[in-house]
Amino acid sequence: MVFLRSTNLENKLNTERFIAKRIISADKTSNRFSVPIVRISIMAIALGLAVMILTVAVITGFKNEIENKLIGFVSHIQITNYDANTSDEPSPIDMQQPFLQQLKKNNEIKHVQVYANKSGILKTATENEGIVLRGVGKDYDWNFIKQNLKSGNVFTINDSLSKDIILSKYFADKLNLKLGDKVVIYFITKKADDITIQYIQRAKAFFIKGFYETGLEDIDKHIAIVDIRHIQKLNYWNENQIAGFEVAVNNYKNIDETVEMVNEVIGPGLIAETVKERNQTIFSWLELQDINAVIIIILMVAVAGINMISALLVLILERTNMIGILKALGAKNKSVRKIFLYNAAYLIGKGLLWGNIIGLSIALLQQHFGILKLDQTAYYVSVIPININLWHVFLLNLGTMICCLLMLLLPSLLISKITPVKAIQYS
Repeated sequence: MVFLRSTNLENKLNTERFIAKRIISADKTSNRFSVPIVRISIMAIALGLAVMILTVAVITGFKNEIENKLIGFVSHIQITNYDANTSDEPSPIDMQQPFLQQLKKNNEIKHVQVYANKSGILKTATENEGIVLRGVGKDYDWNFIKQNLKSGNVFTINDSLSKDIILSKYFADKLNLKLGDKVVIYFITKKADDITIQYIQRAKAFFIKGFYETGLEDIDKHIAIVDIRHIQKLNYWNENQIAGFEVAVNNYKNIDETVEMVNEVIGPGLIAETVKERNQTIFSWLELQDINAVIIIILMVAVAGINMISALLVLILERTNMIGILKALGAKNKSVRKIFLYNAAYLIGKGLLWGNIIGLSIALLQQHFGILKLDQTAYYVSVIPININLWHVFLLNLGTMICCLLMLLLPSLLISKITPVKAIQYS
């Protein structure tokens, strides 16, 4: 008998795959030495893939959560006066701008709203706390605040000036404040005319309408929300003067291109900056998490590949006799290598299947039940966030399969060193 395949036979039957299937079927019921080693390799691949899935899900979930909180509070893009004043109280600009209609008609722009800030000191009978009032107008999008309210409600901005204020839960806990309480905030305001500049101390009373909590320390420890007309009066601005505009975009991925377009539209005297530019420290820290994910994925793939190399070498050595017989029947080294690579691909696939089951099950449990908690003061979130992206899962599976098979090509060359005569005598 000669190991030959005609073109017709090759079309009907893949001999290497057929033999690989028979080996796999035989191993399921055998007591060969390789069986526990193969199982360990499958477990290594499964656990490695599960760790990779969870790593990507946690890191992307964490990034999305932090980005959404920052964007939800200060929007994607801010348009302000182009000056050297980088404080919380920039020079005012006019609310009526010729570019507004052009921005609102642009498909990349979702929403435009006005804002103004004013720093002050919140004073109670026993405590003083620095605070920044964030003035908002009728066009303010309350969705983010509503999602993060811990108690109370948002206030309505209409023709009459609202004296309501929304504070963070941080102020409630530290100053022992409750809904409906009256709080007094003190300010230092600059009043200038053509001759003199005066710094005047002023005070404003507000009534607490609600408490929010974002988990972002820079926001929760400083920001309170009020009617923008309070800021205008405190700064001696007219009703058309504001600190700037906040612009929400439809596609965050295109934010860099969108901000360039906005800067071209608004013209000189104003500047548009993205949330990434205004919060570089946080976004740089988030980018470091991507490096951690890449390192973990490389290590897990390397571990899975090394385990599969060990399993393949054991399978080859255990079947040296079979390899000799196949070569004696006319099989080429390439065909015999294919048999073992098909076998290895099956084992890798089995490991990937279990890895997907384990990884996705843990991710879904955490996503729906929030089992694992975090210290919100350190990590900005109270539970480990999960973002399950099936495209990421597919790429992890495909990448692991390809990397492992490529790593197996070199050890499979051992087959070419096996001669039929010695292999048949091997026992």
